Amino acid sequence: MNDRTVTSSPKIPRDRDDDYTDDQAASRRDFVREQTGAELAHVGKHSFDPGLLRGNVENFAGVAQVPIGIAGPLRINGEHAQGDFYVPLATTEGTLVASYNRGMQLLTECGGVKTTVVEHSMQRAPVFICEDALAARELGGWIEQHFAEIKAAAETTTRTGKLQNIGQYALGPLRYLRMNYTTGDAAGQNMTGKATLAACEWIMANYPERERMTYLLSGNIDTDKKHSQINMLLTRGKRVVAEAVIKRDVFKRMMGVDTAELFHHRQISMAGAFMVGAANNGAHAANGLTAMFIATGQDVANVAESHAAVTYTQLLPNQDYYWSITLTSLIVATYGGGTGLATQRECLEMLGCYGNGKADKFAEICAAVVLAGETSLTGAILHGDWVSSHDRLGRNRPS
Repeated sequence: MNDRTVTSSPKIPRDRDDDYTDDQAASRRDFVREQTGAELAHVGKHSFDPGLLRGNVENFAGVAQVPIGIAGPLRINGEHAQGDFYVPLATTEGTLVASYNRGMQLLTECGGVKTTVVEHSMQRAPVFICEDALAARELGGWIEQHFAEIKAAAETTTRTGKLQNIGQYALGPLRYLRMNYTTGDAAGQNMTGKATLAACEWIMANYPERERMTYLLSGNIDTDKKHSQINMLLTRGKRVVAEAVIKRDVFKRMMGVDTAELFHHRQISMAGAFMVGAANNGAHAANGLTAMFIATGQDVANVAESHAAVTYTQLLPNQDYYWSITLTSLIVATYGGGTGLATQRECLEMLGCYGNGKADKFAEICAAVVLAGETSLTGAILHGDWVSSHDRLGRNRPS
């Protein structure tokens, strides 16, 4: 065995007493320059007090400035979102804002988008490891009998989280639980994690055969930050529908395509999505959602789940076109997380969606924006200007 001395790289500067100051951020930028040679002159420019960032980021050194474009107006006729909205989209992808803006104009001219939040659910999914399958089955029955007590234990940890039900799934000696909560205006992953820990500890303290089993707080069937078929069926976050009737003459005038061509295209693209097992049989929900998430302080990694969607369409007898998209796992918040930071709060306020009581309204706006993007991109593909638009608006090659 070679006798080698292993040396470690210098540690990033931190101040245990107060790490959220301009001086500490500057010291970390200096450290990066010393270690890598990179100047962080633009990263270091921001307009808010670093003291506001506790709970949002560690080792703060500066900001990533993502351009924000405004699209709209988008007329929404929802239960919670009603009126004409101007939507902030944070992106570096040329043509994205222009495309969504065009789709919003189309939908607004056709009377707007109807939006509905149909389900709410956020999960944490522990797994209990028992002696054998029979013991796991017996545990499942006991949990059903003691749901009220488990619910009470979980809800001691939160003012807004409410345990609605517990799904159970058997696999060998394992009992997977999918604990379903409502979480108010928060996205709720941390909330449900804390509540589920309390519930599991109550089970371990009260189950007669507790000495013969253990548990893990997540058995991974909550599929946090990952797409899954169970979320499409049973909902994670919010299940939201956006639907509109696209007038034939308006679509042909704005997109240069007849609705009959549009319907024919849908048959082909749905077959293709089915063939490859896509999480979305539409065009590009992730584009609009990501741009909105960055602008409004959402957890951007939730796009991995939130972009899953099912498009459903009809060519109506008068050749108008019914178009809906159902977002099955939309995870958004208007309170907590990054929503209270300076620019993110401003963008939520632009939509009238900052603070308590606004999460369903924001979810409806997200769904309506996704539908606008579907109409515009599909029109561009059919009309043949998808590539030319990107060549004209989406090429940035600075020297």
